[in-house]
Amino acid sequence: MTGTKVFSVRKEHLEIFSEYLDRDVKIDFYIPSYISESSEKPSLLIINDGQDLEKMDFDLILGELQNEIKPLICAGIHCSADRKMEYGIIDHTDFLGRGAKANNYASFILEEFLPLAEKRYNSDGYSSKSFAGFSLGGLSAMDITWKYPGEFSLVGVFSGSFWWRSLDQDNPKYDDNKHRIMHQVIRKGNYQPHLDFFFQCGNMDETRDRNNNGVIDSVDDTLDIIKELLNKGYTKDDIVYMEMPDGRHDVMTWGKAFPYFLRWGWGK
Repeated sequence: MTGTKVFSVRKEHLEIFSEYLDRDVKIDFYIPSYISESSEKPSLLIINDGQDLEKMDFDLILGELQNEIKPLICAGIHCSADRKMEYGIIDHTDFLGRGAKANNYASFILEEFLPLAEKRYNSDGYSSKSFAGFSLGGLSAMDITWKYPGEFSLVGVFSGSFWWRSLDQDNPKYDDNKHRIMHQVIRKGNYQPHLDFFFQCGNMDETRDRNNNGVIDSVDDTLDIIKELLNKGYTKDDIVYMEMPDGRHDVMTWGKAFPYFLRWGWGK
């Protein structure tokens, strides 16, 4: 009887100093063992909140899928204590001034991290580059991918913080159609035909329902992001939406969803 070959995944931890963030950045690279044997160029997936990958046994997730997905190197970038300032939307802070360093974080990704990843692991270039993240890290991944479509082709957002708003929802003048920042950024942006999107939400992400329609805010906000993308010209073939009935706003839920994302994005 012939068994299915299982590949190991090497985890390599690096710390680099970022001039843009003025701090040391911790990065975990996950590299399947067969990458060195493959003639096919690998893709690169950057993941915000990379410190959470170990909690979901990401090396096992990636290793178990190696016979199902194309060559893929993943890089989990750890957040810092300044997470709510570094993650956010470029050029747009929220109503409390959070996300003020989103520009710096994007510059770190583009000008410091990507050159490192190419020089260290694939000097010939990657076949594609993609971004993913959880919660506020998902918002950051979405924004950077949207702003730099020449660099990225695909984004995965797990329980994304698409509520990010320019006016407090308790303000009488608050309006979903005017004050949710990412929705406005997409509405004012340009259609890029090569981009693909994966969104995951859990029905137990939260309990808030600001418009009292019986749907929690995280689901409403994500579905409205999808509406903005469809209005921009994307089709249902470009977008995957995964709603998990028992899904919570936690690492365990995102770990369960991640294999579906990997099969969708890089399936053979």
